Amino acid sequence: MRIHIATDHAGLEFSTQLQHHLAGAGHEIVDHGPIDYEPLDDYPAFCIRAAQAVVRDQAAGIETLGVVFGGSGNGEQISANKVPGVRAALVWSIATAELAREHNDANVIAIGARQHTFDEAAAFIDRFIATPFSNEERHVRRIAQIAAFEADGSLAPDPRAAAPSGGEDVDAFDPEAG
Repeated sequence: MRIHIATDHAGLEFSTQLQHHLAGAGHEIVDHGPIDYEPLDDYPAFCIRAAQAVVRDQAAGIETLGVVFGGSGNGEQISANKVPGVRAALVWSIATAELAREHNDANVIAIGARQHTFDEAAAFIDRFIATPFSNEERHVRRIAQIAAFEADGSLAPDPRAAAPSGGEDVDAFDPEAG
């Protein structure tokens, strides 16, 4: 499998270890940077490029996933998720790595390199890569709803949209009512 990776300065050492780990497992690694340690680097471009490459490869039928990481993984996940077609999940355990793939068909994983040991993070990534999407109807439906919103802003109908008798909106907040 092809694995696109990106980081910020906080994850640079982690990135080097991870590349060796993944290559040793037989994966093709594409590093989107950074190459050198720069404490003031701007990670969004690295993560966005990795995410774009995942989408491009998947569209071409290439089996691929992405791994982005930084100090917390939050900014890296947010950056990757700005790319249409990316479903990046912030992972902090084996269970969240597995569920990201099984339920959300996540194609990018985000990890906080300062939050975990290398062995923990590598185990999360290995589980993420090894776990297939369940293809359960409910998950397929929900992913389609996300894709539809991403494509054209449409949302599934809100089941609460039908007002109760009397026309009251049960979700309306009235600051005067306390």
